[in-house]
Amino acid sequence: MTAPDHPVDALSDFADLMTHEQEFTDGQVDPGVRRKRRRRGLVITAVCLVLVLAVTGGYIGWALTAPTNPPTVTNRTPQVPVGAAATIATPIATASAISIAGADAYLGEGASGIWSATGTGEPLPIASITKLITALVILDASPLASADDPGPTITFDKADHDLYDAYYVLDATIAPMPTGTAMSLHDALAVMLIPSASNYAEALSSKIFGSQNAFLGATRDWLAAHGLTGTTVTDPTGISPRNTSTLTDLLSIARLAAANPAIARIVATPSISVPGAGAVYNTNGLLGTVGITGLKTGNLGMGTHNLLYTATLDVGAAAPLAVTGVVLGAPTRDSVNASVIAALESIRSGFHAVPVVTAGQEIGSISTPWGSSATLVIDEDASIFTWSDTPIEVAVDIDTPLTYRDGTVVGSVTWTAGPNTVTAPVTIAGSIDPPTEWWRLTHPSELSFLADAGG
Repeated sequence: MTAPDHPVDALSDFADLMTHEQEFTDGQVDPGVRRKRRRRGLVITAVCLVLVLAVTGGYIGWALTAPTNPPTVTNRTPQVPVGAAATIATPIATASAISIAGADAYLGEGASGIWSATGTGEPLPIASITKLITALVILDASPLASADDPGPTITFDKADHDLYDAYYVLDATIAPMPTGTAMSLHDALAVMLIPSASNYAEALSSKIFGSQNAFLGATRDWLAAHGLTGTTVTDPTGISPRNTSTLTDLLSIARLAAANPAIARIVATPSISVPGAGAVYNTNGLLGTVGITGLKTGNLGMGTHNLLYTATLDVGAAAPLAVTGVVLGAPTRDSVNASVIAALESIRSGFHAVPVVTAGQEIGSISTPWGSSATLVIDEDASIFTWSDTPIEVAVDIDTPLTYRDGTVVGSVTWTAGPNTVTAPVTIAGSIDPPTEWWRLTHPSELSFLADAGG
């Protein structure tokens, strides 16, 4: 049998040489052959060494330049603050209500209806607030084109003049009306509303409609047309306690009056001088205080003081709030005024900027496999404008940055409360040092090529 062929190369020769090393003894191998074999061994050793060095050099080159596994970024949601709860001042009265337009996003969708109320909601005497209804019914029959339109001229006769004495006896508010006095419808309405002259309310309503029966019939029709089913009017002045209304109806009446340019201008006027009537002054002493813009006072004596009012309240929001309110059955006019001021001020103070973060607050960290680290911080102070203790929501958004250097923006934190949001950037505090050469050489599993290959 013929022995299989063996490849003849330097490595196989070297192996044979090592296998038969015991056969090499002095005097048995030709010196030339020995030198030849020694040179061959040296060549083989050199080749192996080159191969080892080549492999080692390739590894070193790769290890020193290969991308590392990315740093580990952790973050936490910052604690959400809670705003101070607002406490709304309520009047000492039989009933009250507040409606706020322009604040639904803060206060809820029902705010423009009745946002806050006290009492049972039953019809109550409204006293001279009746005169506001009288003015609306008159202008429905004889409208003025604008707030500056004087309208038709009204001339008062002796029968009208006699009303001065009649209402004086009743201890009602009155204003002079000499026989033959002529004035514009606008001015007559002003004297009726600003000082709340009862003799002007009856005289003017009779002039426009021809009689009190006709006026009262027109008033019932007007109330029905506007859905004011909780309101009863038995006379144009409000001197009768049978003139009653509900909180809901009164807020609607206030909106109708405020929407009428002539009435809105009149009830916002502190005083006026009218030929025949002289100088008259508004019974609403709150005009211009805490944003009060109108409308009408009324009382039937101690314990029956009322106020139907409108106010423009600047609370720091994008636009002022339109407040409509009513107080019925308060002990005195001073108590009405004090309670309305307190209520509006408590609403105003309930809107506030709530601090949500201080610059430098830590919300996370960055760590690397080679032990370098930095922190994530919110980079600036932030506050959010909101109402009372409205819940504040917070969201953290962190991205993977291209570089991990001090000051690099890596995301943001956003707070939301009601209609408002505020955002603050998140940055790196501290720099991530690169890995050392020794760490690279001794941690090949942390380098991207091997990590990717293993995945």
